[in-house]
Amino acid sequence: MANDSEQTQDLVGSYFLNLWRLKSKTASKDVEMMNSDNEDEDMEEDDEPVPTELDTVNSSGGFSIVLLDKLSVQYPSVSLHGHDVGVVQANCPAPVKRLFYYFEMYVRSAGAKGTVAIGFTTEGFNLRRQPGWEANSFGYHGDDGLLYRGQGKGEDFGPKYTTGDTVGGGINYASQKLFFTKNGQVVGTVEKDVKGRLYPTIAVHSQNEEVSVNFGKDPFLFDIKAYEAAQRAKQDTSIEKISIPQTASYGIVRSYLQHYGYEETLNVFDEASQTSVPPVTGFHDNGFNEHAMYALTHRKILRKLIMDGKIDDAISNLHEWYPETIQDDTSAICLMLHCQKFIELVRAGRLEEAMDYGKNRFEKFYNLKHYEDLVKDCAALLAYEEPNKSTVGYLLEESQREKVADAVNAIILSTNPDLKDHKSCLHSYLETLLRQLSACFLQKRLLNGNQGEAFHLQRVLLAKNT
Repeated sequence: MANDSEQTQDLVGSYFLNLWRLKSKTASKDVEMMNSDNEDEDMEEDDEPVPTELDTVNSSGGFSIVLLDKLSVQYPSVSLHGHDVGVVQANCPAPVKRLFYYFEMYVRSAGAKGTVAIGFTTEGFNLRRQPGWEANSFGYHGDDGLLYRGQGKGEDFGPKYTTGDTVGGGINYASQKLFFTKNGQVVGTVEKDVKGRLYPTIAVHSQNEEVSVNFGKDPFLFDIKAYEAAQRAKQDTSIEKISIPQTASYGIVRSYLQHYGYEETLNVFDEASQTSVPPVTGFHDNGFNEHAMYALTHRKILRKLIMDGKIDDAISNLHEWYPETIQDDTSAICLMLHCQKFIELVRAGRLEEAMDYGKNRFEKFYNLKHYEDLVKDCAALLAYEEPNKSTVGYLLEESQREKVADAVNAIILSTNPDLKDHKSCLHSYLETLLRQLSACFLQKRLLNGNQGEAFHLQRVLLAKNT
């Protein structure tokens, strides 16, 4: 049993140290970006490149001329047959790690025949053929209003468009459909049956035709924000149709409060569940409460002490209540507590005291390679006049206190003699459920050719609060 307990405590320590390291790396990158002269405040999700102009390298053989702005195209010749098309792709494919992508084309002149087109094509597409005439391509054509998708015969789709009209093309990664617009209104949708990356594409095919594209640098005529809101509302509606037993949802929330030692909130929650209409019953025995009540009062007290910065009191109580958790003075939990004590001294401006404390407490950790980087992060606080604005400023945030409090909470749960699953002390059921939800979203994206946005809880919460 002693070996099992030690293994569990090692598991807990490694887990929270890795969380700390992840935060350290993220904080360093954030500060580098803040100080960089080349920072792009509008960088897309996952740093994906986005189309910004038309491709001027790959050519349709003189049947189109890309103007100096790299956003406008003219047809200079007289078309004689179906291989005289002037097709131009964007300078990179549409980004995929998002809910949707959209661009627009304005028809400056429909020329002799008005055979302009907007659509999507794959890499290596024949730039002498209209989008939609060849396999793995889609095109909404201006002269007949038809939609072409991979063959020469078009389908009834929408109205024709000509000089002065603005048309748009988009990809909805959630529904796996393409959509097209005319003058700010959706014309129609079509199944996106191509898994590969798609390039925004435009085409001209008769003398004096001229079009220009907007990849998002200027406002779109189509209300893209309203479209996004409608799509997300549609997703929310489908989710809300799923029925979850009230006892299950209450049990999940209750287990979260138990897991993290929020005893007072738990008592209020239990009282409210009994006075609701109708009262919620049965969730105490639905399997969510296994071992979660263990040492609840002690865990509540220790969390409050750490969140208040009273680290000495927290260490003293651990010595009294759970001495086995800090018996090894070089353990991960001891490192986190001593580092937090050092951080609190810096926060209070007691720098000489912090320096002495660091000299006395950090030496044994410096000699352990797997701790060296974290100890250096803490010591670096003394090197800055304004440490909160430095690469190690994250240590002074409330989230660092919370991380230490969570680690202490987990290490106490690991001492439960009835604990069956060692990993259960790391997460509440609610967090496990959210992890599974994230995994399902990633799997869905993988099945769609790694296209579509991932699940971001923060984004969902922010959307609910606006």
